[in-house]
Amino acid sequence: MKISVIFTGRSYHTAEGLPDEIELAHESTVNDAIAALATQLTDGAQFPPSCLVAVSGQHLGTLESHEPRVLRDGDELTLIAPVAGG
Repeated sequence: MKISVIFTGRSYHTAEGLPDEIELAHESTVNDAIAALATQLTDGAQFPPSCLVAVSGQHLGTLESHEPRVLRDGDELTLIAPVAGG
């Protein structure tokens, strides 16, 4: 199945070079998708644990603590890195 990927927020540069879409096995979870993306980060980069996680517009929590979810073909996984400032 194919999943669209959006990474935005303060650490958007972390995602440079990541694909806009990934292919996963049927019945893959949000954690499977995040793990697949993490293997493609360069130079030991990591997604911030406080990134917000959403699937097809439904907020699931943060990378550190989110609801488990099985993905479906065509879902959109969004990771939103924290933004601070004023």
